[in-house]
Amino acid sequence: MLLRLSGVAGRQNAAANGDAAPASLLVHLGMTGNLAPCPAAKPCEKHTHVFMQLDDGSELRYTDPRRFGRMAYLPEASLAEELVPFGADPLEVGAEEFATRVCSRRARIKALLLDQSVLRGVGNIYADESLWRAKIHPARLASMLSKKQALMLRKVLQDVLHKAIAARGSSISDFLDADGEPGEYQRHHRAYGREGQRCYRCGGTIRRIVVAGRSSHFCPRCQPAARAGRRKAVRKRRRNA
Repeated sequence: MLLRLSGVAGRQNAAANGDAAPASLLVHLGMTGNLAPCPAAKPCEKHTHVFMQLDDGSELRYTDPRRFGRMAYLPEASLAEELVPFGADPLEVGAEEFATRVCSRRARIKALLLDQSVLRGVGNIYADESLWRAKIHPARLASMLSKKQALMLRKVLQDVLHKAIAARGSSISDFLDADGEPGEYQRHHRAYGREGQRCYRCGGTIRRIVVAGRSSHFCPRCQPAARAGRRKAVRKRRRNA
């Protein structure tokens, strides 16, 4: 999450120069972090670690029960350097760039989607949902995907993310949006969290495996694992291309 600052902190940072230099607050919410505005008079909730006074007298408060989140206050000159390690925005990445980033790696596709140096901001829920929609097994090697499959994955990933944003995210346990309201996208989950339930598409049974240390939900019937013969054929075709 990136916030542009033009209030007191930004002005103090530039006081020596006599003008207000632009600054940014780079926030990683971690797994349980929440950043939301509220009246200054509102009692402080447990696990509130940061208070930021806003121009209208209210406060922007950061709560994080597990303390996995991080914050960095950055002048504009340092922001670009901080963003270098992060990958492409999944909502903005072009088709060719996405296919190159995916098909050139030998990592498992689920692990690749969660790799922030490849694509930034894709979490476990939306990786599972996108792979289900694209009919791709989460443990499939990314380098074994065809370009057609990679482009389909990009399309469904962007569609899932747009719909999840419109629904204010997925509230599985304690997630709340910036207005303090739970999300609603969990009602549209087709794979994540549905272990043992019937697949909405083929009627098979949703299974859970661990890929790159993360739970991965998929349908083994319509997201089949790649067979050895298929993998060899793909390698041979690429060598001869």
